[in-house]
Amino acid sequence: MQITWLGHSSFRLQGKVGADLVTVVTDPYNSEKTGLKMPKVEADIVSISHDHDDHNNLDAIKGEPFVVRGAGEYESSGVYIDGIQSYHDANKGSERGENIMFRFEIEDISIAHLGDLGHELDEKQLERLEGTDILLVPIGGVYTIDAQKAVSVINQIEPRLVIPMHYKTPGLKFDLGTLDQFLKAIAIKPRYEEKLKISKKELPQEDMELVVLSL
Repeated sequence: MQITWLGHSSFRLQGKVGADLVTVVTDPYNSEKTGLKMPKVEADIVSISHDHDDHNNLDAIKGEPFVVRGAGEYESSGVYIDGIQSYHDANKGSERGENIMFRFEIEDISIAHLGDLGHELDEKQLERLEGTDILLVPIGGVYTIDAQKAVSVINQIEPRLVIPMHYKTPGLKFDLGTLDQFLKAIAIKPRYEEKLKISKKELPQEDMELVVLSL
């Protein structure tokens, strides 16, 4: 499997399902809104965690993908998808509305994308995320959980590998917390990769690992 960060909360997840290479793209963003350059990419599946301009730009996606934007269980192109209801803030959505966390099963690896999660998780949400191998987690605060809350959520889920997202990067038009703030909070030495290529057997077996992907 290969994971490429496209910026902000958008990733390209690619893995083999039988003889076919399947591509999932998460939360494609509007370049004008964010100040970042969303590449035109082709996808078989697109997930949208919530309907804001920096997460829902389907115009950036080539092809005719299967689009998931709600809670529930789905399967497309041999990929199992679980959409899990959550909120964009700590007050049950009263400030910024709802958010869908998505869990994907690709190449026997479980990947969870938390979208713009705004709170720590309850028992039902944690049950749905049990067994997550790779966690894509927002860390920038302001509109999502911040660095300290992100560490709390990571400890709740206990993934094998963590990839941060939704933080301040060069060119981003709005203010978010920084990667350095998160690195201080989590106190795990990261490894830096342009893209992450990993198989089930290569996942860390003991200590959790932190991978920072470059743009």
